[in-house]
Amino acid sequence: MNNLKWGTPEDLKNLLIKLVSWKSMTLTEGERQFSFKLQEELFELDYFQKYPEYLSLHDTDLGRKYVTALYKHPEAKETICLISHFDTVNTEEYGDFEALATEPEELTKVFAKQLNEFTEEVQKDLLSGEYLFGRGTMDMKMGLAMHMSLVEKATVENWPINLLLLTVPDEEVNSAGMRSAVTTLHSMKEEYGIKYKLFLNGEPVFSQEPGDPKYYIYSGTIGKIMPAALFYGKETHAGEPLSGLTSPYIASFLTKKMEWNMKFQETSFGEHTPLPVTLQQKDLKLEYSTQTPYRTAALYNVFLMKRNAAEIMDLFEQISIEAANECNEEYRKVCKIHNVNPIGKVSVTRYSELLTYATNKYGTEYVEKIKKEVQSRDDWDDRERSFRIADKLMIQCQELAPTMIILFAPPYYPAVNSTGNELVEQCIDFVTEKALVKCDLTVKRIHYFNGICDLSYVNYSDTNEGWTSFEVNTPVWGDSYTLPFDIMKNLDAPVLNIGPFGKDAHKRTERVHMKSAFVEVPMIVEEMICKISKELSHQND
Repeated sequence: MNNLKWGTPEDLKNLLIKLVSWKSMTLTEGERQFSFKLQEELFELDYFQKYPEYLSLHDTDLGRKYVTALYKHPEAKETICLISHFDTVNTEEYGDFEALATEPEELTKVFAKQLNEFTEEVQKDLLSGEYLFGRGTMDMKMGLAMHMSLVEKATVENWPINLLLLTVPDEEVNSAGMRSAVTTLHSMKEEYGIKYKLFLNGEPVFSQEPGDPKYYIYSGTIGKIMPAALFYGKETHAGEPLSGLTSPYIASFLTKKMEWNMKFQETSFGEHTPLPVTLQQKDLKLEYSTQTPYRTAALYNVFLMKRNAAEIMDLFEQISIEAANECNEEYRKVCKIHNVNPIGKVSVTRYSELLTYATNKYGTEYVEKIKKEVQSRDDWDDRERSFRIADKLMIQCQELAPTMIILFAPPYYPAVNSTGNELVEQCIDFVTEKALVKCDLTVKRIHYFNGICDLSYVNYSDTNEGWTSFEVNTPVWGDSYTLPFDIMKNLDAPVLNIGPFGKDAHKRTERVHMKSAFVEVPMIVEEMICKISKELSHQND
């Protein structure tokens, strides 16, 4: 062990503390600098000094880069890809202790002196001395630290298998890092003649319910997609309300039908997707006036297991039509009571239909000019840009109003599941047995990781019909947001997630269990990889 930089639990703890101290909140300068610091750290290993071409930085966007570090055995093709992300969420919730949010040992000591500020469970964990607190300790720099130690050990001990460490920025917002990295993973197959055997993520164990102490491993990851709508009514003066139709009124019917709608809930292997909720609803009117609002946008969160984008759009359209019919019926009743004629009937229009209509009316060049103007706004994210593109098209096509323009907004995380795959099942059996025998730890398998993760972008199995619906109904598609579906489909190795036990990701009490992180999980994952490599080398003999 003496010739290993990260070979002991204490070494691993010090590595985690160092990684956490490199602040890397998403969309900050720290996130941009992290990859350079990590590359420098990995270059200290003898292997990468000898083979510097195997350690690389790759461009993502906004000056951000992801890191690949390949340990390549000269006689092996089979490769395990170790996936992690190094960005974290922000730290405002730490309040007066924000400066210590990325100093785990100091933060843990300070928290231990402020016990009364915390829940009983947090107090218990602080008093136990078994947890290390801090932003990124759990989600997910410990996963990265573990992968670094595995690569180091493989290089020193000459494991008969290839390991490719991939760590990316921007998992927490748009997964821009992983979406970019997919192309590199594909090209590395050709460049180095490797074959992906397993995509192994190191995301931490997420509780299934508050206070849940169980240890889980995951043979898949849940998907997420965001149906959205631009509600376009007819403006009027507030003194003449029935001369128009407000967009908030139209929106209320669809939002009520979308919120907690069980038609969107899926069940697989006895697990259920959370119900859909509204993530955002707002008027696009920017200032106060007595003109009634006639443009409203809403964004809905839908989780996936088996369904693809086409199936979600079909269901979303069906629900939208029901909402529009109910809106029209209630509106008609009001008009009848007040003896006025309705201004029209609310329709439902897919974004793809609006785009075709506007293109036929004004031409491709004009439509592209509108998109370019919206894309030039750096202060708008992809969700806002999606709404604004649809809005600007509708302003030029107001004869379609009143209507609900239904669309998709980024990001999209396809669900992936490898339950039943022979290698994955063998790995789960091995981990379950080893954890019980060596650590007295009971392991339970979850079929869909419930925290959303970058495994969504490998082992993609959908048909063209499924993803085309996403492409044509996402206003920013091909400009500021893309998914390489064909390449994702080509990365067809199974997925598995094994990470450390922790609690309270994205909260100021985020913490990782030290024995799990520095002793148990690294040992089990190492033995699992060694078992895989030995079996593969025997098969190749």
